[in-house]
Amino acid sequence: MKKRKEENLYRIGELAKLANVSERTIDYYTSLGLIAPAQRSLKNYRLYNDETLLRLKRIIQMKSEKYSLDEIRDNLNEWNKVTDEEQMSQRFTALQMHMQQLEREVKELSPIIDQMKPRQAKHLFKNLTPQSAAVIEALLLLLGKGPFM
Repeated sequence: MKKRKEENLYRIGELAKLANVSERTIDYYTSLGLIAPAQRSLKNYRLYNDETLLRLKRIIQMKSEKYSLDEIRDNLNEWNKVTDEEQMSQRFTALQMHMQQLEREVKELSPIIDQMKPRQAKHLFKNLTPQSAAVIEALLLLLGKGPFM
């Protein structure tokens, strides 16, 4: 018989402190369904577990990467589908999210790059590793900006 691992449970204030966010933020994410309490205490306090803490940290990371709340919800739904047997799927999902972030950043830089003179752009790209330049060029092509050089 498998022994069940003890689970840490946190009240909203403890969770907020661990995640370095406000209690109001936790209330907001709970109301949106992005996180949910694992259970309720005898006094009806919401109790959150370690899995919720990880989920909250993932939300914070995606917010810092400029994902919208709808995109975060979609990504979290995909993350929930991943089981232990689907480790590769989880890594591909993470890679897809990273590529989306790179695409966002290239979109932000695109107007600046468009205003550069060819010589300036060539000098800028010369300082990049070949792999980085290839990724940026591929993203620019996907965005319909055409080859850079």
